[in-house]
Amino acid sequence: MRLLLVEDDSRIARFVAKGLREQAYAVDIAATGEDALYQADINTYDLVILDVLIPGRDGFAVCRELRKSGKRMPILMLTARDAVEDRVTGLDHGADDYLTKPFEFRELLARLRALLRRSGELHPPRLAVADLILDTAAQSVSRAGRSIPLTAKEYALLEFLARNAGRVVGRAEIAEHVWDETFDAFSNLIEVYVNRIRRKIDAGAAVPLLHTRRGAGYVLGAASDWSEGEPQAAVTSRVSRGKATPSARKGHA
Repeated sequence: MRLLLVEDDSRIARFVAKGLREQAYAVDIAATGEDALYQADINTYDLVILDVLIPGRDGFAVCRELRKSGKRMPILMLTARDAVEDRVTGLDHGADDYLTKPFEFRELLARLRALLRRSGELHPPRLAVADLILDTAAQSVSRAGRSIPLTAKEYALLEFLARNAGRVVGRAEIAEHVWDETFDAFSNLIEVYVNRIRRKIDAGAAVPLLHTRRGAGYVLGAASDWSEGEPQAAVTSRVSRGKATPSARKGHA
């Protein structure tokens, strides 16, 4: 998943971004309110971590503008202010949660996971595609009971494919959600990672799950599961919780 971190303290920004990337998140950094609004306008983010005390428009104003422009991604306010009035102001401007500095990085990760779970059916804690299981909290993967070790970026790509299982996803969509703004669109990096993942999850399996649709992109799932409907992972997750009503389609994970 791709996050926007809005933080003007370069030391804090580097620390948080490094930790998030190690947890398989793609992270873009903005240091001012204007830069944050520009980044959010040209990119698609799954979540925004927004400091209040930033140059130019402060975090409250940025949050208000994001909501006014129709952006619905979760927003976590991150600030040294701990007064009740400030927390209320942030929430009233459209923030979903509020974390004060200093903070434990583990708490930040837990709050991000909670916000992503709340944001809809496409963020369940467990994804199942045939006999491939992803635990999104532990970021662990297994197939038919066999544990599959993956790097952070391999996991991020596989999770994105799993959230869109049964649907062909193209290079541009993958780059938008799995890589940050430094991604070179002319590189073969996506193909390299897809091949690595394919070797790991399909090795020794009777039924391959990761397929290439030439000229279109990639699809995760048994061939019989391919469809133009909602992602198979969303169906599996909903059925496992005993819900039979269709979920709303979302444009991204």
